[in-house]
Amino acid sequence: MIKTLFINLGRLLMLGVWGILLLNLFQPFPGPLKYFMHVAMAFMFFMHGLQLIMLKTTLPKDGEKISGWQEFRIFVFGVFELLAWQRKQKQ
Repeated sequence: MIKTLFINLGRLLMLGVWGILLLNLFQPFPGPLKYFMHVAMAFMFFMHGLQLIMLKTTLPKDGEKISGWQEFRIFVFGVFELLAWQRKQKQ
């Protein structure tokens, strides 16, 4: 119960982070902050993409496949979605 609450809170936090990063694309922040946000967005794309690639390569070839929707959720929410997916796999 508590773990699910923290996972959902983390998902909400990630949505907020993505929202701020996307807001910077359409309404750039002043000064050097906008450049920091561009670097942060590139870092988020890289890290979440890397997490998704690592998960897909560690799954057994004859095992359960990940749907496109699940891949999207893992890319957006990162480690929080991976934790939720792992808990679901254990059950």
